[in-house]
Amino acid sequence: MKAILFVGHGSRDAEGNEQVFQFVEQLRSKIDSRYYIETCFLEFGLPTMLEGMKRCVAAGAHEVIVIPIILLAAGHSKLHIPAAIDEARKQYPHVKFTYGRPIGIHEQTFVILKERLLEIGEDAETPDSGTAILLLGRGGSDPDANSDLYKIARLFWERTNYSLVEPAFMGVTNPLLDEGVDRCIRLGAKKVVILPYFLFTGVLIKRLEEKISEFRSRYPHVEFALAGYFGFHPKLQTIVLDRLEEALGQAVKMNCDLCQYRLHMAEHHHHHHHHH
Repeated sequence: MKAILFVGHGSRDAEGNEQVFQFVEQLRSKIDSRYYIETCFLEFGLPTMLEGMKRCVAAGAHEVIVIPIILLAAGHSKLHIPAAIDEARKQYPHVKFTYGRPIGIHEQTFVILKERLLEIGEDAETPDSGTAILLLGRGGSDPDANSDLYKIARLFWERTNYSLVEPAFMGVTNPLLDEGVDRCIRLGAKKVVILPYFLFTGVLIKRLEEKISEFRSRYPHVEFALAGYFGFHPKLQTIVLDRLEEALGQAVKMNCDLCQYRLHMAEHHHHHHHHH
């Protein structure tokens, strides 16, 4: 029997952890019933990863597919999850462990972002010229993951008609939220829409709601709006199921799969390589 272990980051906020459990429950009906499904957390939540893998093995799994429900590839996905898997391999040498990719940069994330804007009355196709989008990530110590947020901001700018889409972070690295807001205003924004690049609720999301009130007091001439986080958007299910299919060996994705330029050129050019 094969098991699927979904790994959430974990939050000090119990509501955020509960949303991870609920999300996995929603996925259950879309996954072959022959798979045993378990949910665990990296930190601040139970069961831990090792406990999650133990439960899978106890249920009779001879293979455990580990799928991180994490947005960007950073320290957790590069170091902590592999370390837990290595420890489990020592404890259960007869069990195969397969590690899937985090969400990363996926085409459907842009659909989610656009719809979260639509929900608060924004039109990404014909936005007001004075509106800036501040794409807000968690922020971390991994430069590679932080740079991915910049790439996502650029790709989102390419897919919308906003003149200004700026990245910022809630903590650890710069530019922080306050710096991002200040930059948008200095560049002429009359309205700043904060668009959280977060999966579920938690301490940072609730702190963000307080920050909006603070910004309105600090910049009374500027309008502020807060869009929703990813949450239970159906496209998030699509993304995680895609990552599961990859781990199961059904598909291999390349970085250039998101390249609209490549797709456009493929449609309009017929280039052949001649090997001599």
